[in-house]
Amino acid sequence: MIVLYDLLGADNRRYSPFCWRTRMSLYHKGLPFEDAPIGFSDKDKLAFSGQGLVPVIVDKAKGGKFVNDSWQIACYLDEAYPAKPLFASEQSRSLSQFLANWSGTAIHMGVAPMIIADLHARVRPHDQAYFRETREKRFGKTLEAMQEGREQRLPAFRAGLEPLRMLVRQQSFICGAQPGYADYIVYGSFQWPLRASDFKILDDDDPVAAWIARIDSLYAQELAADGLSPK
Repeated sequence: MIVLYDLLGADNRRYSPFCWRTRMSLYHKGLPFEDAPIGFSDKDKLAFSGQGLVPVIVDKAKGGKFVNDSWQIACYLDEAYPAKPLFASEQSRSLSQFLANWSGTAIHMGVAPMIIADLHARVRPHDQAYFRETREKRFGKTLEAMQEGREQRLPAFRAGLEPLRMLVRQQSFICGAQPGYADYIVYGSFQWPLRASDFKILDDDDPVAAWIARIDSLYAQELAADGLSPK
C-alpha cells in the first residue's frame, strides 16, 4: 500500500496541481493507495520527509520508503512498478520535463493572479491567514488586487493555449492514443482553477476542455470512489 499526502482545502477540495499529477499517476498504474490529506497548518505531519511540501508518498511495500516532489515520484513509480509506464521512453521523459516547465509558466503564472482570491476562500478557514500572509508577501500586493481585472487578462491566457489546443484536436491525448505523464502534468494544472474557483478559464467548446473530459472519463470510477468527481 502507498500513502499519498495531498493538499486539503475546505469541503474536501483538492486543488494542488502537483498532487493531481501524483494522484493521476497512481490511477494510471492501478496502484492502490491510502489518501492522507493535510492542510497548510499540518506541515508537522511531513516532518519525516525533511521538508514541508506535498505531494509525498510513503511506499509501505518497499519498507516505508518516502519520495517527495511530483516529478521524482513519477520517476520512482516507473522504476519501482514498471508495468503501465508513465513514460514510454527516455525521449518521453525529456519531453514531459519540458511540459512541466511549460505548465509552470504558461499555465500557472497565467492562472494564479486570476484565481488567487478565490483560492483563499477555498482553503480551510484556519489556514486562510497563513495563505494570505505568505502569498501577499510573495507577490507584493493584496490577493484582491492581484485578481482584479481578470476578465481583461483571460483572452490572452486562452490564446496562449493554442499549441495545446492544436495537438488535442489532432489526437486524443498529449501522449497519443492513451494518456501518459505528460497528460497528467497539464491536466493537474487545470484542476487548480477548476476546483478552486468558479471563474471560467475555458469555454465549454474549447478542445482543451474536451481533452480534460476524456481523462475524467477514463478515471471516472477512481475519481468517484475518492469523492473527487469532475468539476
